[in-house]
Amino acid sequence: MDKVSPDCPYPGCFFCVMKEGNPSKRRASILKFFRELPSQDDDGQVLPISGLWNTAMAHPNDPEFIELGIFECMAALIWKGLKNRRWLSHDQNIYIPYYAAHIIGSYTMNMEEFAESSVHAGVIPPLVELLRGRLTWVEQRVAVRALGHLATYPSTFPTVASHSEILELSIQLAMSSLEIVYSHFYQYIDRRLSYHCDLLTRGMGGVEMESRKAEEWASQLQCWSLQLINCFAFKPEFLPGICKPEFLTKLPGMWGGLVNENSPAGIGLLRTICHHKLGRGPVASCPGLIEALCNIARSSDDWQYMAIDCLLWLLQDPSTCHKVIDKAVPALVDLAEIATLGDHKKLGDTIVNVLQECVQSQGTGRNSPSSRTREQIEELLSSKQRLKWEKNMPKEDLHIKQAAALVVKLEGNSLFSSGNISGAASKYSEALALCPMRSKKERVVLYSNRAQCHLLLQQPLAAISDATRALCLHNPLNRHAKSLWRRAQAYDMLGLAKESLLDAILFINECSQSNDPDLSLRQNKVPDYAERLVKKQMRAAWLFREAAIKHGGVHCEGDAGDIYGQEDDSEWETASESDIGNDGRDEMGDEDDDSEWKNEDERKDKFDKPPMKGIIQDFQY
Repeated sequence: MDKVSPDCPYPGCFFCVMKEGNPSKRRASILKFFRELPSQDDDGQVLPISGLWNTAMAHPNDPEFIELGIFECMAALIWKGLKNRRWLSHDQNIYIPYYAAHIIGSYTMNMEEFAESSVHAGVIPPLVELLRGRLTWVEQRVAVRALGHLATYPSTFPTVASHSEILELSIQLAMSSLEIVYSHFYQYIDRRLSYHCDLLTRGMGGVEMESRKAEEWASQLQCWSLQLINCFAFKPEFLPGICKPEFLTKLPGMWGGLVNENSPAGIGLLRTICHHKLGRGPVASCPGLIEALCNIARSSDDWQYMAIDCLLWLLQDPSTCHKVIDKAVPALVDLAEIATLGDHKKLGDTIVNVLQECVQSQGTGRNSPSSRTREQIEELLSSKQRLKWEKNMPKEDLHIKQAAALVVKLEGNSLFSSGNISGAASKYSEALALCPMRSKKERVVLYSNRAQCHLLLQQPLAAISDATRALCLHNPLNRHAKSLWRRAQAYDMLGLAKESLLDAILFINECSQSNDPDLSLRQNKVPDYAERLVKKQMRAAWLFREAAIKHGGVHCEGDAGDIYGQEDDSEWETASESDIGNDGRDEMGDEDDDSEWKNEDERKDKFDKPPMKGIIQDFQY
């Protein structure tokens, strides 16, 4: 490596070598560079390592550096940083183990043959040392990422699994990662390692940028730990070590915050666990876990189908069905009219079939479902039978039923306008009993209207149920703005900040795309009432909240503030327009309904603001 640029002060400079025009000379020089770098103590080593990191991130499938020994070089550099603290603290060498582990992870994330090469090069033992926390949480983050990639492939998983401590370390890291980052970086600005700040901001300084990146990296640390554990969870022999109550009960809360919204997170791991019989028993025995799965199953995000899968598998297993049926049925009944969810076709029919088989198999013994559970399932089965009957009814009869439902709905609207909320709820129930099952648009409106009544009557569970049913019926699925908003408020009443936050954000997204003048964002401005709820729930669902409470950074009560407060009439008027006015007036009936009924609905189906402002209380939006 004698070729040096005239302006370069470093002999054997890696960047100068990369400019070599002769391919054979270039390869020979790079090979020599990788072999000699770990034994050198010259300044400026971090520059070529950071350049290699950029290359690995940009071209992770390029085999050139793999063939020339980059894995052996990176493993040796990590060992050097672990064993030689004098070298690690010299110049900028403290960055090198981080970059080295990151390079290993980038080159192994797509290509199994690269992963095999890295294992043969001996990268796993130094990565395990980083996973143990021999340096800092920043190196733990890239080590668990790299090990997670290696554990993904059938050919390299056995070598990863042979290091028995990896699974336990990953479990502990998943549970403690947020606290580690909070207490070692976020909490005390003056104690931060400068190189951590530099890595997080990558040249964009400022405490705010550092804090945001710290939250993102903490989320990644947890999610990548879960991904590594997930690889073990596919193997039944590792499930006993994973399925410990203290870990399982925390999984629903491991959601990655908003920075990892595409991650399967804890619910993805739970789905893998529930797929195997050995995992279902511990899951069914964890207090509160089934309730958390039900909340996720009702959600409108990418994790919904995972929670539904978990519940269905638990119900189909005779050894766990009796433990979960009373808790799972209310949620699944609400979801029984989902048509398609992702790759799940006719999911609602699957739910109905599972519930029917479950109640039949449980019989009337000691472990039989409660009478209320049986009643809910029977009501669901009756509605499905009603749908079959309606398919054979003359179209004129269906129109009569729909017209009768409309009349009753308008009576409910009138009662609502006069402040008789419970009477309005009863009328909407009566209208639902009359309304044809195939009239999905109208039933969306009725369920959503009744959800609003339940809110005002301070019945959040009933409001969640009705809003969820409306969202399942709506086309597209989970996109009915007013039902999202009502469910967000109901979750808020129950203190379920994460669920409320996700629904509120989805509500804002729907408003931004709506043609409804009562929902569309005027001048692209987020409605004040939605903004307040989002801010409140973002504080309550803050990634570091639990750690901050533990370390005295946040008080448990009263820190979120009251988002509602006292409002003047003009602010109330704006909120009521979005939440109460014209509820569903453009959503009456099916496509083949008579147009005169649509026009009648457009003229009459309108919620006026209730005259008694006090009846709205905190639900003015």
